[in-house]
Amino acid sequence: MSDDFDMTRNWKGDQVNCACCAHIALNRAGRCQLKHACVNDRYARRVDRFFKWNAGLADAYLAHPHFEMRAIAARFANIFLLSSLLSDNDETVRWSAVRRLPKRYALRLRNDPHHEIRMLIATLLEGDELLPMASDEYYDVRLVVAGRITPLLLRGMTRDVEAEVRRVVARRVPQEWLLSMVDDHDASVRLEVARRLSASLLPPLRHDPDWRIRHEVASRIAPSELISLVDDPNSLVRELARSRLALQPERGTPA
Repeated sequence: MSDDFDMTRNWKGDQVNCACCAHIALNRAGRCQLKHACVNDRYARRVDRFFKWNAGLADAYLAHPHFEMRAIAARFANIFLLSSLLSDNDETVRWSAVRRLPKRYALRLRNDPHHEIRMLIATLLEGDELLPMASDEYYDVRLVVAGRITPLLLRGMTRDVEAEVRRVVARRVPQEWLLSMVDDHDASVRLEVARRLSASLLPPLRHDPDWRIRHEVASRIAPSELISLVDDPNSLVRELARSRLALQPERGTPA
């Protein structure tokens, strides 16, 4: 049992035999080491270490049958050989390649079949490069887009089906478009809107069904508009409205 446990195996599960390895000369030169830095090992960390020691050999492994080998080799291989990996059938390989290539190559993966790759691609792009991804079918991709795209391009995302996306939009959309979101059916989105609206635009939200929004209104609305909140059903809103009114000078009394 212990002998089998100590065996180094490759990605197929076969035992690694240094004597049969094409890189036996590297072993003699101290540039690879069984169970530590070995290109044939099934453990990615050991393969990665092998290429760190022998980066010049990575090119030869870009067409290896095992996806993990291709992905690791792509981290060290000649950058001019990586574009062919953008059509690799494994998403790990595609991402390993594109992250080293100029940004124009990332544009080719905006419609990658794997949504996690599209999400990662969105982190590499900016501005109008992201616009085609604003309607991605996966909300986590749209979430990244909403946080990175130019604010002036956010209008189409103000009605995104996911509240989490709309919250990000509400934090970044130009002020003049905020009013189009005050009637959002999700209270957390309306709260983000209320936090950004100027005090003069807050009165319509005095009667919002969510107390957090009414509390935000009570904290910044003009004193003359507070009277409707002094009897609010929520104690925190009532107390804030009354305390602010109490600080106002009585009529006829010098300020």
